[in-house]
Amino acid sequence: MKLHTISINNLKRRKAKMAFLTVGLTVGIATIVTLVTLTRSMSNDIERKMDEFGANILVTPQSNGLSMNYGGISLGGVTFDQREIREEDLAKIKTITNHKNISAIAPKVLGGIKIGAHDVLLVGVNFDSELKMKQWWKIFGEAPKTDNELLIGSDTSKVLNVSTGDTVQIKGESFKVAGVLDQTGSQDDSLVFASLRKAQKVLNKEGVITLAEVAALCSGCPIGDMVTQIAEKLPDAKVSAIQQVVEGRLKALDQFKRFSYAMAGVVVFIGSLIVFVTMMGSVNERTVEIGVFRAIGFRKSHIMRIILLEAALVSLLAGLLGYAVGMGGAKLALPFMAEGKNVHLIWDTTVAFGSIGLALTLGILASIYPALHASKMDPTEALRAL
Repeated sequence: MKLHTISINNLKRRKAKMAFLTVGLTVGIATIVTLVTLTRSMSNDIERKMDEFGANILVTPQSNGLSMNYGGISLGGVTFDQREIREEDLAKIKTITNHKNISAIAPKVLGGIKIGAHDVLLVGVNFDSELKMKQWWKIFGEAPKTDNELLIGSDTSKVLNVSTGDTVQIKGESFKVAGVLDQTGSQDDSLVFASLRKAQKVLNKEGVITLAEVAALCSGCPIGDMVTQIAEKLPDAKVSAIQQVVEGRLKALDQFKRFSYAMAGVVVFIGSLIVFVTMMGSVNERTVEIGVFRAIGFRKSHIMRIILLEAALVSLLAGLLGYAVGMGGAKLALPFMAEGKNVHLIWDTTVAFGSIGLALTLGILASIYPALHASKMDPTEALRAL
């Protein structure tokens, strides 16, 4: 009789105990698969959302002049006699080695204007890029769609006493207020936003921009490399990373992953205990059987192979079932744990093979001691139990 036949027959005769072992190991593997899959899927979703919420690289002119701030970030000297950034040069940013890590580029031109008796800061933007980068904006009305429409901050709206639908005069030209920003708590509340083309014309800055904000995807976060690459493409500009944004993103993702992996580690430990206790109990119940095997000439290695093969077969089944149950659980849990409808479950063959490999490793490692214990049984003492 072949060893694998003996192992299979033993599993068939002890269905209840092996079913308990299979279920226990399946639950452990399924929990790990669910945690890992949810972690990866939610991390991608969180990373994507964070990448869409603001810039982490700032491109400004190389100069030292009159200080000017935007959103709490120093923009350096912005004066009329300095070297501006040419708008056409921004296309070079998309040619850097890590161009696939760029989520959005938001060019801006800034300048002071008068609206009535009030001095305000006019900011020319590309509204498509700006709204993609600042998804926290809430607009009463709608975003400007034509060159003669404006978006104004909440504080500006109060000071100028204008609201959605009103008309203001800028350098003798009429502009309609398409929307008013809800309070943001930032400098955006006191600005007037216009289309980039129109603002350049009003400020006599055609073809140039004051600064550009770049939102870089944080997967792998090669921010330092990207800053260097952009600086090489734009030698006349100062390129800097907003470090607190980058570090904040990395820390949030790292803590989320650490928690999930810690939970997975606890599950692995519990799964190992289940396998060990069950296999040890199975060996103790089969004292007579093992004694007979030893008496008829089975070697210690044969006994070990029988026990380990049983554990491997159960572990293989548990790994397959665990992966299937874990992915099903992750699919059901993901909509409740992640915000939005655009969260996608990540299907990865690495997780599939990893779950099977982990189940086999746990099963075999936890069965080594019971197998050694069985192989060292004295056949004469075992046969006395007959």
